[in-house]
Amino acid sequence: MENLDEIRTDIVEGSAPLLQESSSESDGGGEFNGASFSGAVFNLATTIIGAGIMALPATMKILGLIPGIAMIVLMAFLTDASIEFLLRFSNIGNQRSYGGVMDDSFGKCGRILLQVSILVSNIGVLIVYMIIIGDVLAGKNEYGIHHAGMLEGWFGINWWNRRTFVLLVTTLIVFAPLTCFKRIDSLRFTSAVSVALAVVFLVITAGITIVKLFTDGLMMPRLLPNVTDLSSVWKLFTVVPVLVNAYICHYNVHSIQNELEDPSRIKPVVRSALAMCSSVYVMTSLFGYLLFGDATLDDVLANFDTDLGIPFGSVLNDAVRFSYAAHLMLVFPVVFYPLRINIDGLIFPTAPPLTSSGSDLRFGSITAGLIAVIFLGANFIPSIWDAFQFTGATAAVCIGFIFPAAVILKDRHNQATKRDKTIAICMIVLAVFSNAIAIYSDAYALFKKNTYVYPI
Repeated sequence: MENLDEIRTDIVEGSAPLLQESSSESDGGGEFNGASFSGAVFNLATTIIGAGIMALPATMKILGLIPGIAMIVLMAFLTDASIEFLLRFSNIGNQRSYGGVMDDSFGKCGRILLQVSILVSNIGVLIVYMIIIGDVLAGKNEYGIHHAGMLEGWFGINWWNRRTFVLLVTTLIVFAPLTCFKRIDSLRFTSAVSVALAVVFLVITAGITIVKLFTDGLMMPRLLPNVTDLSSVWKLFTVVPVLVNAYICHYNVHSIQNELEDPSRIKPVVRSALAMCSSVYVMTSLFGYLLFGDATLDDVLANFDTDLGIPFGSVLNDAVRFSYAAHLMLVFPVVFYPLRINIDGLIFPTAPPLTSSGSDLRFGSITAGLIAVIFLGANFIPSIWDAFQFTGATAAVCIGFIFPAAVILKDRHNQATKRDKTIAICMIVLAVFSNAIAIYSDAYALFKKNTYVYPI
């Protein structure tokens, strides 16, 4: 009873780890002696590489190769700095979670604000993932035009490859089992496969680019942005939200650290994951833009719906689309993990951790409830993507940059240097600027969509 009371007290104060120490039992039933370095890197890399990777080649088209690659690298360094802020102030304040850091700096309101932001951001992201998976496998109707999915292209129109049924089967066979693990380290193998699938997409794109280069030739890519008037200057800033959100993974850092066999190695884990993702981002952006040039679409996956003009082009198109859909399926449980933890902390702030043996009912109920909400949102609320374009981008930027910078500027323990505060101010300016552009762009796009005249 004394141990349980201590756990409850720690949770209320925000200092308890999101997971228990590595000596407790693993999901497999044996003793858990801590996560490996490689498993931690793959889990964090999977948190980072999501649907946003498909928007990066379009940033090269707008910015040009040199500024575009420079921005990808710069955002990796800023992400590393923001995570370092959180880890350093976690150690100073003896906190074991992101929520604990916010609670230490801003009290209960700060912790609740973080939890709500993660709730909004991650539910939005997971619904979007499910929508994309449905689009790729079962197709979609847009502006009165039907775009066939992979299953329909392979087997024709059948009751079992309709969108709702496909997503139901995916939810029951893939999402439900993978979200039932109580430890994020249990997802290390699926995370490794997820990263491998992102690399498969990269390798196929690079291979097609090289073949096209030697057979048909490719246009010289634009190295610098093409600035001709005020509207072209404004267009440069529209890629900022894509780049700012490319590395958001902060909500999983402490969970991964708490499970590490040697928690002091979390900084090398973070930097290894960022280096891996930066390499994938740069190469994907480079080869995607080289392949499609000025025809690169905002979502480069849509470019793979067209004739590539090479042997086995349709097979490669399907391979790219399938690898991407499978990648998102395996990213889903890694993003779901912090969502469940934070909604549990929001609803049951004094309850013992979800990893404790007496929390099985609560764990199962929250998991089932969240999956049901995500499934219903992706299938039966047509305008939900539009709503999350606004709220999701704003919440993600708060989690990744505004909250860590605010912790530094508050400097409750008087440990922040002048350099820290300068970087923190730059982060906030960049984040606010990014949000303003994202909200304006999304509102403008939504207005144009609503005024679109459907073909007869």
